[in-house]
Amino acid sequence: MAIWAGHGEEGDDAPFNKGSHTVLRRAAPGSLEQAVLEVLWDHGGWLTPGEVHERLDGAHPLGYTTVMTVLVRLWRKGRLERQKAGRAFAYRPSSSREQSVAERMEAILAAAADRPTALGHFVERLDAAERAQLQRLLGARRKP
Repeated sequence: MAIWAGHGEEGDDAPFNKGSHTVLRRAAPGSLEQAVLEVLWDHGGWLTPGEVHERLDGAHPLGYTTVMTVLVRLWRKGRLERQKAGRAFAYRPSSSREQSVAERMEAILAAAADRPTALGHFVERLDAAERAQLQRLLGARRKP
């Protein structure tokens, strides 16, 4: 008997035996959703749950119904669009990978007690090319 629990840190997704069944290590919160989104972003179009399941199968030992559940949860959260595809639904992300990253960055920044200081620490970690790009973007936003 195998109990799926996903993957954790690099190299930490191997199953181990515990008594009469195999246990896989616990996944980080949101990692299943992220893995499904990555498949959809990489494909760039509409995929059915079966197609998502096939693409995840090698790296993530998930059941088909688990994939369906994750897709429906992401759709309910507004992260995916869906349309009828025969007897099933097909899904695609409602935003790009880059838009999703920007949303997560904003949520993390919003959690800071001192937002300007947190933003300053972030900018300090950027390399020179990234800082120059940020300055160009900010300059372009100021122009009417």
